[in-house]
Amino acid sequence: MPAKGELQIGVIGAGGRGNLASHAHRPRNGARPEDGVRLVAGCDIRREALDAFREKYGPEVFLTEDYRELLARDEIDAVFVTTPDYWHEEHAVAALEAGKAVYCEKPLAITIEGCDRILRTARDTGNRLYVGHNMRHMSVIQKMKELIDGGAIGEVKAGWCRHFVAYGGDAYFKDWHAERTKATSLLLQKGAHDIDILHWLCGGYSRRVNALGNLTVYNQIADRHDPSERGDASWHLENWPPLSQVGLNPVIDVEDLSMMQMELDNGVLCSYQQCHYAPDGWRNYTIIGTEGRVENLGDRPGDCVVQLWNQRVSYSATGQEQFAIPAVTGGHGGADPAIVAEFVRYVRRGGKIKTSAVAARNSVAAGCSAAHSLRHGGVPVDIEPVADDVRAYFDADVE
Repeated sequence: MPAKGELQIGVIGAGGRGNLASHAHRPRNGARPEDGVRLVAGCDIRREALDAFREKYGPEVFLTEDYRELLARDEIDAVFVTTPDYWHEEHAVAALEAGKAVYCEKPLAITIEGCDRILRTARDTGNRLYVGHNMRHMSVIQKMKELIDGGAIGEVKAGWCRHFVAYGGDAYFKDWHAERTKATSLLLQKGAHDIDILHWLCGGYSRRVNALGNLTVYNQIADRHDPSERGDASWHLENWPPLSQVGLNPVIDVEDLSMMQMELDNGVLCSYQQCHYAPDGWRNYTIIGTEGRVENLGDRPGDCVVQLWNQRVSYSATGQEQFAIPAVTGGHGGADPAIVAEFVRYVRRGGKIKTSAVAARNSVAAGCSAAHSLRHGGVPVDIEPVADDVRAYFDADVE
C-alpha cells in the first residue's frame, strides 16, 4: 500500500451496516494530503442503498450491483465487506485475491471452514485482513482489560457473560438471521462479539465447548411476512411483550435461548448465556481471578460502571472500587469511529492492532461448535486450532 496519496475505498454492502464506512471518508485537503481517505465505490443489490451512497459521497462514485465489478477497479485500495454474514466468505476471499485490503464485518464467516479459507487467502496473498470486532474498542471493555492485565484480580480463572437481547425479536427473527442456512446460529451471529471478549479478557481460546438451547418463544408466533418480502428488522420499544410481535421471518429455526460453556486452552472456564426476549438490552461480564473479580454494570458509556472486588467481605453490592465510564460520541459507544480509524491506519502504515483475525475465527469456531452441541443433546465438542503458520502470521500484528 502506498504510504502517500489518497486512500480509495469501496464498500460491498453499501446499505445497512455499510454506513460504518462513513467514518473512513475524509477526503484529502491541502494541509495533509497523505491522510486523505475517500469512499469511491459502492455495491449493493438494492437500488435505494446505491442512491443513498451517491447522495452521500458525490455523483462521481462508482455504483454497481455486482461486487466483481467493484473489485476489478484498480484505483480501489481497500474494501469494507458489510454484506449479510453468509456472503462474507465469498466477498472477503474475492477481495483479497483482487489485491485489496479488507475490513470484514463480524462474524468473519458462518462456518469454521469459511473462516479458515479467508485466513489462508490473506496469508497467501499478503493482503491485509481486518475484522470488525468493535467491542475491543469499547471503553467499558478496555477498562476491564486494563484492570485484569494490571493484576487487579490476580490470575484469571473464570469468565461469565449474560447477554439480554431486548431487541432480539425485531432484529433477528424478522429476516435472514432467523435461518440456520444463513446465520448458522445466534450463538455465532450475535454471540461472536461476546465470545471474542471472553477470550480476550481471559487470555485464551476455546478448546472444548458444550451448550443447551431451544427455540422457546418466537416459534409460537404465526404472523409471518411473505417469503418475497424483505423483513423489517428495525426495532421499537413498543413491540412488547414478545408474543405480540408480527411480521416474523417465514423460516425460523435458530434458537432464541442459548447457554454455552467453554474450556479455554489456558485452563480458564467460561460460560455464556443469551436470551432474545429479555425486557432489557445489555450485556454483563464477570471475570474472576485468584485475588478478586471485576464486573461491568451496563455497557453504554455515560451510563455504566466497572466494579472491582478485591477484598474478602461477607457481602458487597458495589465492590471496593468503582470506575464510571464517561460518555463518548459515535456508534456502539464510540467503538465504530475508533475501529475504522485503526483499520485506515493499518492499511496505510501497518503497525499493531487491537482486533485479531485469528481471534475472530476462534469466536466463530466456538459459536459453531456450541450450536452443534446444543442440537445434539449438549455433547462436548473439541475445537481444532488454527494452523501454526497462519496464527503466527496474524499474531505478529496484534497488540
